[in-house]
Amino acid sequence: MIPLLDLKAQYQQINAEIDSAISRVVSSSQFILGAEVEAFESEFASYCQTEHAVGVNSGTSALHLALLAAGVKPGDEVITVSYSFVATAAAICYIGAKPVFVDIDPRTCTLDGAQVERAITARTKIIMPVHLYGNCADMDPIGDVARRYNLIVIEDAAQAHGAEYRRRRAGSIGDMACFSFYPSKNLGAFGEAGAVVTKHARYAEQMRILRDHGQTQRYHHDVAGYNYRMEALQGAVLRVKLRHLDDWNDARRARAVAYRQLLEAEVGLLSETPNSRCVYHVFPIFTAHRDVLRQHLESAQVATGIHYPIPIHLQTGYQNLGYCAGDFPRTEKACSETLSLPIYPELTSDNVSYIANSIRQFSQKKGLAAD
Repeated sequence: MIPLLDLKAQYQQINAEIDSAISRVVSSSQFILGAEVEAFESEFASYCQTEHAVGVNSGTSALHLALLAAGVKPGDEVITVSYSFVATAAAICYIGAKPVFVDIDPRTCTLDGAQVERAITARTKIIMPVHLYGNCADMDPIGDVARRYNLIVIEDAAQAHGAEYRRRRAGSIGDMACFSFYPSKNLGAFGEAGAVVTKHARYAEQMRILRDHGQTQRYHHDVAGYNYRMEALQGAVLRVKLRHLDDWNDARRARAVAYRQLLEAEVGLLSETPNSRCVYHVFPIFTAHRDVLRQHLESAQVATGIHYPIPIHLQTGYQNLGYCAGDFPRTEKACSETLSLPIYPELTSDNVSYIANSIRQFSQKKGLAAD
């Protein structure tokens, strides 16, 4: 079986570096925050071409802290997309604010900047574009609207480590950006971890206090905070992996180019945002025959995934937001047709060819090549 992701293969390539980093943490017995996390924060901020990084315990916590630092309060509105992992909306709801969804650009499956302005109300505080699948949203139109209405832009960059938009790294474009280091991400920890990056010192300072129970000094809790601290082990592992990230992203892009050449006439493919560099956290294809194709690939010993079968606005847990089927037709169509193919640096060229040939055989057999 060709797996959707192979983290064991990644570890085998860098095991000596990883084992040394873990040993260093164990020997220090400093397991929460501390020197390893501080070093990672400095290195990751520099990598993202920004000033500050605040390490936390998950990407969801990163979103929550960024919204709090931006001053979001109950009743405020945050414009975002429904085609994303549920954490995008969950973090907004934690505060008692309301996610206000707009539809996607069908070419990129990211926030359609042309629809943002009509969604703005007196309660709008934030625009939160999602850099989906490693592809940056078209940020200039979004930024233009934000400036006209004095809104804060928070990038949900959970899937975009190292992605670029007009030669700017994801994380350096908005006022803040939130990353997840879930193990499957391009830059993945050995468990849960996340970070917020920002060029604004005041936001970074607020988030450092909030992530550590609201402490300004030991046992002095000036605000009601959270236990969102990053573990030192994750900081040490991420420092090792960060040194390899650009090479890994280049390898992902090479696999994506091969897929595109082989599958262009067979299935729907996303376009990269113009003047951007996608890092292909996921390689999605789109077909109205998604479920049958998935069964065919499984029989051919190819693992696949579906990101995401149900848009957030149609999830049972978010019915209270008041949205209905048909409200965001582009989003709903994408969710019903998407299928994720294996893509990771260790995937071989022969694997890519085999997967693409299996899809072509399916299309030719079913007469679906023009679908």
